[in-house]
Amino acid sequence: MILKGSQRGGGKQMAIHLLNAELNEHVKVHEVRGFIAPDVMGALNEAYAVSKGTQCKQFMYSVSFNPPQNEKVPISVFMDAIDKSEKKLGLMDQPRVVVFHEKEGRRHAHCVWSRIEVDKMKAVNMSHDHRKLNSLSKSLYLEHGWDMPKGFRDKNQKNPLNYTRAEWQQAARTGRRPSDIKKEMQECWAVSDNKLSFEASMKERGYYIAKGDKRGHVAVDVFGDVFSLSRQLKIKKDDLSNRLGKPETLPSVTEVKTEISGRLSHLFKNYSNELNLQHKKQFEPLLAHKQKQLTTHKDERSKQDALQQSRWQLEEIKRSERVRKGFKGLWDKISGRYWKTRKRNEIETTKNYRRDTKEKEELIQDQLSQRAVLQEKIIELRGAQLEERQALVKEMSHLKGLEQSQDLNERERHQERNKDQGFDWEPEI
Repeated sequence: MILKGSQRGGGKQMAIHLLNAELNEHVKVHEVRGFIAPDVMGALNEAYAVSKGTQCKQFMYSVSFNPPQNEKVPISVFMDAIDKSEKKLGLMDQPRVVVFHEKEGRRHAHCVWSRIEVDKMKAVNMSHDHRKLNSLSKSLYLEHGWDMPKGFRDKNQKNPLNYTRAEWQQAARTGRRPSDIKKEMQECWAVSDNKLSFEASMKERGYYIAKGDKRGHVAVDVFGDVFSLSRQLKIKKDDLSNRLGKPETLPSVTEVKTEISGRLSHLFKNYSNELNLQHKKQFEPLLAHKQKQLTTHKDERSKQDALQQSRWQLEEIKRSERVRKGFKGLWDKISGRYWKTRKRNEIETTKNYRRDTKEKEELIQDQLSQRAVLQEKIIELRGAQLEERQALVKEMSHLKGLEQSQDLNERERHQERNKDQGFDWEPEI
C-alpha cells in the first residue's frame, strides 16, 4: 500500500477535496473522530479555528492510502494501516477524519489529522514523516503478501513515470497523460546514442530540443509546452551534456516555438481537434455505460443501507424487549438474569454489526469488480487513441521536413530568377 503524506493548511479546501463527488465515483465518510462537529467540513473548519490559537499555518497532516491495483483490500485493512500510520507519525488520539474514494474501479482512503495538541496548544512535530511512511508502506506489502513495487526493492528501479501535479496539469492541457509523455521521451533516449539520433527520434514524436531559460536542456512539443529533459528522463544534467552538448549550443525556446509555428501548427491543430472530436465520440458509449453503472451501484448501496437500517431497528426493539422494567426488572438484577440478558444483547449487537459490515463490503467488492471490467475497456481504448495521436505527430513531423525541403527549393528557384543577367544596374538619383 502506497502511503503519501504532507502537512497541509486550508481546512475548507481540504474538505471540498475530500467530498468531491465529481472527480470520484463514490465518496464515503467513514469516520469523524475527536471533533465537536459531526461532518467533514465542520471538523476541518474546527481544526482551523483551534490552530488560530497557535502560530502553526499547516495545522493538518494528510495521508492517502493506495493499495495495489489488482488486490481486494477490505476496510479493516485500510483502518489498520491508518492506525499504524497514526502511531508511527506520533499523532495518537489526535482528531481525525477518514474518507474513502472509489474511482476507475479502485478504492483508496484519505485520513486527515489535526496536528494541534489542544492541552499544550502547539503542533505535533512531523520530523522524517516521509521516511516513516515509506518504511510502513514496505512493511504493509510484506505483511499482506502483495507484489512490492520495484522501487521499494531497489531505488535504481524506481518507476520513472511518476509525475508531479504540475506535470499532470501540463499534460492535461493537450489531452495526454504525463506518464505517456515521459515514456515517449525515455524511449527516444533509450534508442539513441548521440545528439543527432536523439533529436531525430524526438522529432518523430513531436518534440524539439531547446535551451531553457533556467532548466538547461528542455523539450518543446508542437503545442508549445516546455518540458525539462532532466526531469522527464531522470537523467543528471552532466549526463545530458555529455550526449547532447552544452545547452548554449541549442536554439532558445522562443526560436523553437517560432520554428514549429505557422502553417504546420495551424494544420496540426486542425487535425488534432478533428482527432479529439473523433476520440470523444468513441468514448461516448463507454461513458454512458459508466454513468448507467454508477447510477445502478449507488441505487444498490442505498437500498442495502435502507434494508440494514430497518432490520437494525427491529433487532434493537427485540433486544430492548428482553430487558424487563419495573419490579420484574429489579428482580432480574437481583437474580442475575439482567446481566445475562445484557451480555447476550452485547454479543448479538457485535455479531449483527459485523454481519452488516460484511454485507456492505461484499457489495462494494462486487461492484468494484464490475467497474474494473469496464475500466479495462476504457484503458484499451485510451491506448488505441494514444497510438493514433502518436501516429499523427509522426506524420506531421515528416510533413514538416517535406515543407522545409519545398521551401528550400522555392528559395533556390527565386534566387535563380533574380541572378545578374549581365546588366549594369545603377541606383536612381
